Amino acid sequence: MPKLMTPYAQKLAKNSKKAKQYEKTGPWIEAWRRLRRNRMAIAGLIILLVLIICSICPQLLTPYGPDEQNYSEAFQFPSLRHPFGTDNLGRDILGRIIYGARVSLVIGLISVALSLVIGGLLGAAAAFYGGKTDNVIMRVMDILIALPSFLLAIAIAAALGPGLMNVIFAIAFGGIPNYARVTRAAILTVKDLEYVEAARAIGAADRRIVFRHMIPNALAPIIVQATLGVAGAIISAAGLSFIGLGVQPPTPEWGSMLSSGKQYIRTNWNIVTFPGLTIMLTVFALNLLGDGLRDALDPKLKR
Repeated sequence: MPKLMTPYAQKLAKNSKKAKQYEKTGPWIEAWRRLRRNRMAIAGLIILLVLIICSICPQLLTPYGPDEQNYSEAFQFPSLRHPFGTDNLGRDILGRIIYGARVSLVIGLISVALSLVIGGLLGAAAAFYGGKTDNVIMRVMDILIALPSFLLAIAIAAALGPGLMNVIFAIAFGGIPNYARVTRAAILTVKDLEYVEAARAIGAADRRIVFRHMIPNALAPIIVQATLGVAGAIISAAGLSFIGLGVQPPTPEWGSMLSSGKQYIRTNWNIVTFPGLTIMLTVFALNLLGDGLRDALDPKLKR
């Protein structure tokens, strides 16, 4: 007869089995498995993948170009020919939204990448060296973070002038303090662990210790912050374009579409409703994915 196990022994055996499986697959595979069990996060990921497909090959998804005008079809409401209707120049709104996904995602991804690289390097340097270096870097970051990021982006965009690259730089500059603080906190949690001390003991260079040992083991909160940061960057870009400091017409950008259609909101609701819903859906999807990544990469934080 098989030997009966006590509940405590069964729990130990189960935990031992999970530990062996974790060692065999690795932390990133386990994080992906936990993410797959989060239906809301997967829904956000699917929406994001659809937007990425729209940005890569928009010409395959709509027969209308972003600037294709037909004045005889202006101010049309949603129909089979134009599912989202047309604007004041007879341009297909759905087509412009699809082409606008490329602009909005490029702004969000590049601005966050710039913020992450610059802020991450500053935060890693502050945490690793400490002392005066940490004090100087973080006091500068405190000054910048005291200013609302969107107001700072408005000031930079107004000084540089409207345009795609200027918008990216303005949003990226405002996001540097957040990534510096997150990276510094993440590096401080692994700074005194055994493998870092071992790397120092064998004479590894500071650069190797930071980039080879510290940052890879502190990526979880940085990835979550970057995912949520893309959503904030898209909102900021739409806001700058709405007030005339962002991407300029006729470039199809969701914020500029809202700005050009706001005067027709009483008579033709579809001109502003669908671009606004697209911004909301994109930010919602990124927030869902960010929350799912947080729970998957660090299950202890799961609500």
